[in-house]
Parts: sequence; C-alpha cells; structure tokens
Amino acid sequence: MESALAEIEFLALSANRVAVLEALAEEPHDRAELAEATGASQPTIGRILRDLEERRWISRAEREYEATATGRLVAEGLTDLLAIVETEERLRPVMEWLPTDVMAFDLRRLRDATITVPSRTRPSAPVQRVNEMLGEAEDVRVCSHAFNEQSLEAIRERALDGTQTFEGVFSRTAIDALAEDDSLRTRLRELASSDGAAIRIHDDEIAIAITIANDRVHLMLRDDDGVLQAAIDTDDPEVMSWARAVHEAHWSAATPLDAGALWSRLTEKD
Repeated sequence: MESALAEIEFLALSANRVAVLEALAEEPHDRAELAEATGASQPTIGRILRDLEERRWISRAEREYEATATGRLVAEGLTDLLAIVETEERLRPVMEWLPTDVMAFDLRRLRDATITVPSRTRPSAPVQRVNEMLGEAEDVRVCSHAFNEQSLEAIRERALDGTQTFEGVFSRTAIDALAEDDSLRTRLRELASSDGAAIRIHDDEIAIAITIANDRVHLMLRDDDGVLQAAIDTDDPEVMSWARAVHEAHWSAATPLDAGALWSRLTEKD
C-alpha cells in the first residue's frame, strides 16, 4: 500500500505529469505537442517522459510516445479520482443538506452542476434560479413538500397563456398553506383549472424538492428547520432519469387535487 501511495504522490505533486499521462493515454504525441498542450518547457517534458518510461507507463515509437496498457489503467484511475475529489470539493459547502438517502445516482454526476446559494445581496438567489428556468420551460414537472408564491406565479402565468404544461405533486401541507391565503388560493385555483396543468396531493411527507424544467433537474436544499440553504441544477441524463422516476412514483401514489372540496372546506373556516 505504501508503494502505491508513493506513486499517487508522484503524480499528484505535478499537474504536468498528470497532463502528459492523460494526453498519451488518449493518443500518441511527440515532445513538441506535449509541450504545447501542457505549457511546460522542453526540459520539463523530457524529465516527465523519462520518469513515466521508468514506470513503464509509456513507451516510445520513433519520435512519438504513447501510454502502455498499465499507463492507460493508471490514467483512467487518476481521472476518476480527480473527478471524485473535484465533485466533493464543489459539493462540500452544501453536503449536509443533500438528501443522499434518496439520491439513487452517482454523486459524480453532479460534478458540473450549477450550485446556487443565498447571499447578503441575493438572499433569494436559489428561488430566483429556479424561477428563471420556469420562465423559459415548455414542460414542467414538480415533486415537492413546498410550493412558494414566486414559483406558483411563474407557472400560473405560462400555463394560462398556453406556453407551458405542468404536472405538480405536492404534500398536503404545501397545498393547505397556499389555500389559507385568499390571493394565493385564487391563483392556485386558476392554475389547477387551466387545460395544461394537473396537480396532485401526496398524503405522506415528500422528502425532496425536485423541479424538472425541459432538460434540467433542479433540487432545492433545505435544512432540518425547512430553511432554504441552496439549490442545485443539472442536465446530466442519469440525474434526469432518476428525477423522472421519483416524480412518477410520487405522482402514481398521489390523488388529484379536488379544488371544489378544498375551497368549500376553507370557505367554511372564514
């Protein structure tokens, strides 16, 4: 194990070594091409090539170098390790709020995801991010334990003018919270009554907030007190497949919103 760690350290201490090995694992190169690709000097390239040859990770054929079978193996493993560490670094600030117990996909799929967090100047940045997506999407599917006013309005406007179809499944507490407010209740009723929209209620608590808008998946991350802490969105196909399956499962287990009964019940409270 110590010798393996020493070899990892050998590569990790030089970005140029990593770049050269990865380049040669893709296709043969000569010294000039490697120097141009890495920005390293010719003497540096020479030392790197000698070191890699000593380990039999590369071989030389006339003026070009290429990775051996074991060199390609090392390069592939190193690429995977770098992807893992880079993903972990990006997710570290929001890791405590990720619902990893229900995220049935490799976290490396979030490597290139957009992470949006609140700031002093933009405290509602995560909500604004998803609303930007909603304002452009032609097809929206939501599975959530909450339905905020901004998202409701963005979806309602486009559903009413026929530029967006909507399928939303929400926890009963989310729908009741909107229905308690006269203005929001009216807007919710308008949305539910539009031709392109369908809303269902899930009696159990929904553990995750997912919005699928066209070709992107958006996750709202909240802490244990329900306070919004961050949002993540991605167009990764594996995450998209997972999100659609989650929405479909909740949709199948939910019941259509009975707008008439809901408003009759709430009117009796007034």
